[in-house]
Amino acid sequence: MAKANIKPIGDRVLVQRLEEKEQKTGGGIIIPDSAKEKPQEAKVVALGTGKRDEKGEKIAFEVKAGDKVLISKYGGTEVKVEGEEYLIIREDDILGIVG
Repeated sequence: MAKANIKPIGDRVLVQRLEEKEQKTGGGIIIPDSAKEKPQEAKVVALGTGKRDEKGEKIAFEVKAGDKVLISKYGGTEVKVEGEEYLIIREDDILGIVG
């Protein structure tokens, strides 16, 4: 995975979705890419500049670059850079860190 030349701002995080294994139905039918749900696992690529509290102090991110995370199904904005697809999401759209 090449690092994207994108620097998120505020409490936004740049992630890249992790590919899921080929999906099959119980009867063995392979589901085409167009019908698959987008994976909810992603890898954190870059962090924004940080959110600030009411006193103006930075609030530390709970994730770091390289973390494998679960993300909200419908959150974020998709961007494509040099043929690679990324997602810019708010840290609040990260549901948890995987393993």
